[in-house]
Amino acid sequence: MNTLQPSSRLRPGLDWELDFYSRPILEADGRKRWELLICSSPDPGVACGAGPADPSASFRWQRACPADNLNSIWLRQGIEAALAAAAEQGWGRPRRLRCWRGSMRTMVQRAAEGLGLELVPSRRCYQLVEWLQQRQREVYPHEPGYLAGPLAPAPQPLRPVPVPLPEAVRGQSWDWATLPAAALAEAGEWEIGFAGLMPLPTHLAVDAPVPGIRLFSRARALAIAGWLAGLEPVRLEIEGRRLVLEAGLEDRWLLATLTEEEAAAAALAFATARDQAAGLQFIAVLSEPGAAELEGFWMLRDLPDG
Repeated sequence: MNTLQPSSRLRPGLDWELDFYSRPILEADGRKRWELLICSSPDPGVACGAGPADPSASFRWQRACPADNLNSIWLRQGIEAALAAAAEQGWGRPRRLRCWRGSMRTMVQRAAEGLGLELVPSRRCYQLVEWLQQRQREVYPHEPGYLAGPLAPAPQPLRPVPVPLPEAVRGQSWDWATLPAAALAEAGEWEIGFAGLMPLPTHLAVDAPVPGIRLFSRARALAIAGWLAGLEPVRLEIEGRRLVLEAGLEDRWLLATLTEEEAAAAALAFATARDQAAGLQFIAVLSEPGAAELEGFWMLRDLPDG
């Protein structure tokens, strides 16, 4: 079991991000190792800063699963052990449990229901993905039986066609926006109705350009922000001439159809962000361009799905 002590800077009762899947390691019996990883999400209202997330300021827990016990019963017991470990370290019960892989959703759902935990199918598991990437670089290659190659197949092999936003949550207008990373470091101090913030990536330059969009609606800005919050927004994407919002496990929403010139410029900005700002993006919802208060603001990241 691998646990880290919490910091008083984070209050207990944060969401948890969970991955239960095989790892690139062959055990002595010739079968792949399965592993349960759980970590806490940043506090959505205050998790931001000018540097990387402090790993000691979050709950982390891992346990290997015997190949003969790949079922919801073992998973429930594993989550129960994580809850007990979190309580011993002073952490409260998680508000929600985010499941990262669509292929494991049913099993995780059964385990979560038995524990009275709300399950949220979501790829908005940035802390978990970074932890998996770190383990892929620094942990698994040193294990006996390590298999070089991708960490795991993508959980979404076929991407559905993007669906237009419902009429009720379309803003009156929208525009492109760019913020330096230094501005996002202060987002925890902004007035935001619905917030989805995160610690900034490691070694991020303060002047790195972060692309995003602003949605405007004088009458429905708060309602639009609330609706977006329930989507679990993951990242923005340029697909041909379409501006697409990816959300949840496999949802894809069509935000706008662009001119060829505009699409090319946006695709270049997003590619630059992947290179210079670790894939950071953002969505802001305001009543009007000059509004002092943000009805909603989400930091997003273009990270791999597997």
